[in-house]
Amino acid sequence: MRRRSPSRWTCRAAAPDLSADLSAPVKRRFSAWKIVLGLYALALAVSWATMLGRAPAPEAPRAGFAFTTVPALGSDGLETSPPGTDASVRIAYLDAGPKAAPALLLLQGSPGSGSDFRDVVPLLRDRFRLIAPDLPGFGQSSKDIPDVSVRAHAGYCLELMDELGIERVHAVGFSMGGGVALEMIDRAPERVESLTLLAAIGVIELELLGGHTLNHGIHGLQLGALRALRWLVPHFGAFDRAMLGVPYGRNFYDTDQRRLRPILEALDVPTLILHGEDDFLVPVAAAEEHARIVPQADLIVLDSPASHFLPWLQTERVATLIARFVDRVEAGEAPRRSDLPGEARALAAEPFDPAQVPPFEGPALLTILALLAVATFVSEDLACIAAGLLVADGRIGFVAASLACFVGIFVGDIGLYLLGRTFGRPALRRRPFRWFVSDEAVERASQWFESKGIGVIFLSRFTPGLRLPTYVAAGVLRTRFATFALFFAVAGLLWTPALVGIAALAGEQLAEAIGGLGARQLPFILALIVVLLQAYRLLPLLFTHKGRRLLRGKWLRLTRFEFWPPYVAYLPLVPWLVWLSIKHRGAFAFTASNPAMPMGGLIGESKAEILEGLGVDRPEVPLFVLLEAAAGPDARAEAALAFMGKHALDYPVILKPNEGQRGSGVASVKSEVDLVERVRALDHDALLQERLDGEEFGVFYTREPGQEKGSIFAITTKVLPEVKGDGKRTVEELLLDDPRACALHATYLKELGKRASEVPAPGEKVQLVKVGTHARGALFLEGAHLITPELEAAVEELSRGYEGFFFGRYDLRAPSAEHLARGESLGVIELNGVTSEATNLYDPKHSILASYRILFAQWALAYSIGARNAAAGAPKASAGQVLREWVRYRRKQRSHRT
Repeated sequence: MRRRSPSRWTCRAAAPDLSADLSAPVKRRFSAWKIVLGLYALALAVSWATMLGRAPAPEAPRAGFAFTTVPALGSDGLETSPPGTDASVRIAYLDAGPKAAPALLLLQGSPGSGSDFRDVVPLLRDRFRLIAPDLPGFGQSSKDIPDVSVRAHAGYCLELMDELGIERVHAVGFSMGGGVALEMIDRAPERVESLTLLAAIGVIELELLGGHTLNHGIHGLQLGALRALRWLVPHFGAFDRAMLGVPYGRNFYDTDQRRLRPILEALDVPTLILHGEDDFLVPVAAAEEHARIVPQADLIVLDSPASHFLPWLQTERVATLIARFVDRVEAGEAPRRSDLPGEARALAAEPFDPAQVPPFEGPALLTILALLAVATFVSEDLACIAAGLLVADGRIGFVAASLACFVGIFVGDIGLYLLGRTFGRPALRRRPFRWFVSDEAVERASQWFESKGIGVIFLSRFTPGLRLPTYVAAGVLRTRFATFALFFAVAGLLWTPALVGIAALAGEQLAEAIGGLGARQLPFILALIVVLLQAYRLLPLLFTHKGRRLLRGKWLRLTRFEFWPPYVAYLPLVPWLVWLSIKHRGAFAFTASNPAMPMGGLIGESKAEILEGLGVDRPEVPLFVLLEAAAGPDARAEAALAFMGKHALDYPVILKPNEGQRGSGVASVKSEVDLVERVRALDHDALLQERLDGEEFGVFYTREPGQEKGSIFAITTKVLPEVKGDGKRTVEELLLDDPRACALHATYLKELGKRASEVPAPGEKVQLVKVGTHARGALFLEGAHLITPELEAAVEELSRGYEGFFFGRYDLRAPSAEHLARGESLGVIELNGVTSEATNLYDPKHSILASYRILFAQWALAYSIGARNAAAGAPKASAGQVLREWVRYRRKQRSHRT
C-alpha cells in the first residue's frame, strides 16, 4: 500500500447552523400548531387569573340551612391543625323537627348535598329531629379541605353533633354516605343508635371492579381528569361550581373502602338495609352480602322504580320504612348482633365466596369496557385475552367484550393513519414519533402498499408486526379515509371476535379443570395468558409461506448462539466475571487493559484518536476526516467535499460515528448528493473514511504487559451474505427462502431499504449487508488457519506503534485470505478495545460450549492484562464513571443513522 503524509483532518466549527431537516409543508404544519398552542396558553393564563384572583363572594345559607365552623380534619378523622392555629371548615346543615325527638343524621351521596333528602324531610320532620349536613367538599360547605374521605367526613359529623349538642343519632347513609355512617360507628359506636344503609356502598369486593388496586387506579384517573379539566381547560371559574368537580373525585380517591368490611363484620347496632333491585351503581348483590355479614340486619329490596336514587324515586316508602325501623329501635325491639344465637353469627363469619360476584353492570360495566378499549392502545392481544377471560368468568358478555376491543383497536388504528397523514414522513424521524415507529419500517410498508394496493390494510391485520407501519404508511400516502376505515372495519370485525372467542373458550376449559378463575388460580391464569399471547402471535404465521419462513427464522434465533442478543449471550458469563473480579481485586480491572483508550475502550472511545494513535502515516491506516457536530451543516459539508477532492477519492466512502459500537450508525455513502445530505444532518461527531477494498477479517490481538511480543488470539473471516436472483422472486422473498438469512429478516430489510421489493434478474447477486458487522447481519467464520508467523509479525509491528495498546480486535481488509496470511497489503478499518469480541465464536459450526470457551478465555485475558497495567499505575474506571459514560453514549447512539 502507498505511504503518504498524515491524513487526519478535523472539521471544526463556526457557529451552529440549525438548518431545518423538515420539508416546508411539515414546517408550516408545526408553525400552525405553534399558533394554536400560543392562543391556548393565553386563554389558559386568563382562566387561571380569573380563578385565583376572584375573591369569594359572601354567601348566605339556603332556605332551612345554617352554617357552623369546626376544625379541619385529616384522613384519620382527627384535627390537623396545631393548637393555636386557625384551620377551620365551614359546614352547612339542615336542622329540622322537634329538638327533643330522636335525632336522625341524614348522610348524602357523592356528589350531592344535604338536599338529597329534600323530599324525605317533610315526611319525617314531625316525628324526628333531622340533621342533614352538606358534607365538606360539597354543597355550601368548605371545598378546599385536607381530606375528603368518608373517614374524615365521619369525624366532621361527630364534630357537628358536638356543636349541636346531640349525643346520639340514628344514622341514615345514602350511597357514599353509608361509608360515612360505618366510619362513625367504628370511631364512636356509643354515639350511633342504629344504622340504615340506603342504596349504600360497603364491601369493596362488590364495588366497581372488585379490588382496591384497580378501583384506586380508576379513581386516580378520574381525579386526574377532573384536575386536568380544572387547570388545563380554560373555563374562567365555571367548572369550580360544577357538581362533578375535584372534591367529588377526591371523595372516592381519598376513601379506602377496604376498611368497611371489617366494620360491617363487627357491627352490633340494629341495622336496616334498603336497596333497589335495579340499582346500576351499587349492585343489589352488595346489599345481600351486607345482610349476610350483618345477621341482625333487615334487608328490604325495593322493586320498580328501584334504581339507585331511592330518596327521590320511592320517597314515601323509604320514609315509612325508616320511621318504622327507628320506632322499633327506640322501643328496644330491633335485635343487635349480640342478641343472635351463635349459629347465626357463625354463618355470618364465613369468608366471602368470589363465585357469588355478579356480572358487571352499570358504571362498573362501562368502566371495564372503557378499560378494555384503552388497553388495546398498549397491546391488542393482551386486551383481547383479558376480555375473553372476563367472558369465561361470566363477568361480561361476549358481544360487549368484542365490541369494546374492536372500538379500541379501530380508534387506535385511525390514530395511526392520522399520524401519518398529519405529520408526514419527515416528522417520523423526530422524537417522540420515532420511538414508536421507524422511518425504515414505514418506507417498507409504503413500498408494499404501492405494489399491493389498498388490500394490504386487510392483510396487515392478520400479519404480526405489519399493522403499525402499514397504517402510518396509509396516512403518509394520503389514502382515502373512507376506504381505509372500511377495509379496517371489515378486518377488525373478523379478527377481534375471533381473538376474544378463543380466549373465552380457553378460559372456560381452564375454569373447569382448576375450579374457577379466582385469585387462588392466578398462576394458572398467567400461564394461560402467556400461551394465548404466543398463540395469537404465532398461529397466523402458519397460514402463509412468508409466515412459515418467519417462524423458521424465529426458531434459528432461539437455538443458534450466533443469533442470541448480547443480554442473553452474556448472561452465563456473569458468574465468571464475578470470579475474575475477586481474583484480580476489582470489578473493573479490565478497564486498564488499554491505557491508550478511555476505560480501555469500554465505551465512548474516539475512532479518530485510535487511528491517529496507530499512526496516520502508516500505509495500513485509511484516509479519514473527523467531522464535528458543532461545526454546523455547511462547514461539515464543505470539509467532507474538500477531503474527497484533495485525495481524489471515489464513492462509496464510509461515514460512521466517531463513538460507536456494533456497527451502530455506519453507512456506505454512494454519491456526493448522499454525502452532503448525511453530513448536513449529523448531530454527532462522525468519521468520513475511505472505503478499503478486499475481503474483511477480524484479527484479535493480545499482549501481556512486560512481554516483548504479543499473539493473535483469534481470527474471523467475515462474509457479507448475498442472495441470487431467479427473475421471479423479490429480494425479500429470496432472503426468506435462504436457510440462514431468514433468521435476520428484519435486519436485512433495514439494510436493503427499497431494494427489498425489487426482483433481481436470473443469476444476479444481491448483497444483503454492506458492513462487516455481526449486529448488522454479516456471517462470521473461524479463521484460525490463517494465523502465520508473517501475519503475527505484521500485526505486532502495527500494535507496538500504538503505545498503551494491549488488547483488542483489528477489523482489517486484505485483497485475499492469502494476502492476510502473508501479512501483506493490510488495511485497518478500525481498532476496537476491551469490549471487542473474538468474533470467531459466532461461527455457526461452533457449538454453544465452544463459543463460551472462547468468550471465557477472552475475558480472563482482559482481566489479567488490566490488573497488570493497573499495578503499574494505569487508571481503572469506577462504577460511577462506567455508568455515566454508558448513559452519555446511549444518548448519543439515539442519533446514529445508517
